[in-house]
Amino acid sequence: MSAPAELSWRGGLDDGETAEVLALVAAVTEADGTAPVSEHVLLHLRKGGDADAEHLLARDDAGTLVGFAHLDTTDRVAGAAGELAVHPAHRRQGIGSALVRGLLEHTAGGQLRLWAHGEHPGAVRMAQQLGFTKARQLRQLRRSLLGPLPEAELPAGVTIRPFRVGEDEAEFLRVNNAAFAAHPEQGGWDVAQVKLREAEPWFDPAGFLLATDDDTGELLGFHWTKVHGSSGGSHPHEPIGEVYVVGVDPSQRGRHLGAALTAAGLHYLRERGLRQVMLYVDADNTPAVKLYERLGFTRWHTDVSFLR
Repeated sequence: MSAPAELSWRGGLDDGETAEVLALVAAVTEADGTAPVSEHVLLHLRKGGDADAEHLLARDDAGTLVGFAHLDTTDRVAGAAGELAVHPAHRRQGIGSALVRGLLEHTAGGQLRLWAHGEHPGAVRMAQQLGFTKARQLRQLRRSLLGPLPEAELPAGVTIRPFRVGEDEAEFLRVNNAAFAAHPEQGGWDVAQVKLREAEPWFDPAGFLLATDDDTGELLGFHWTKVHGSSGGSHPHEPIGEVYVVGVDPSQRGRHLGAALTAAGLHYLRERGLRQVMLYVDADNTPAVKLYERLGFTRWHTDVSFLR
């Protein structure tokens, strides 16, 4: 039986450690078909780390990184959130359990939320064995773009236009933070959150659709689309579009802007030559789930948050 891995806590990661973590995440993603950590974690890792995050590294006797955990302690109400990955070649050696126990010791006296992306059976089993209970389900839904798409039926006096970098950030943040005031990831954004995504290779202002009032120019809602994957790289796969975020100013509810913006985004992604589209939605967000099902989306997989 292999010797237990050596664990060490790190605040900011240096360039070498960041490269090791990203390589480990890539290996897990290839093996499992889904990333073991969220977009938020990946964004900050690629941009030099998150000042408020802590990292737990697991290394074998040779010093090779075999496991990684990310701990976010910024939410004083919901409690700390952990995400972790174990290299596929080093599973079933107790590394995942050791990482979770390390997170629990580090957050002693408080709540800990633990994500199992893709509801991986091993992660679910480990969470339950360590006393966690299921607290939240985030579904990934998908649909084909090859069949008929719903029309974007806008109310009178409303026009859709693309996002303008350097001009629309403030209005986007106003609507986004009002629409997602109670959302754990999407709410409470500042301009730094937007700029971080504007710097990503996938960012495309033409696919960031804004619904505005024809008379006042006021932003009423938005649909931010995204494209994953390419035909290049070492692990090519067919690109897929994403309904990244759809938000409507709360004062505009009842005008069916969400459905119209979603449909407009689907047409945009198909015009780019994409064949399939995905999105994420909380399982308990019944109105959103029903809307997306009416638009032809069906469940693909589920990310689960466990709580202890």
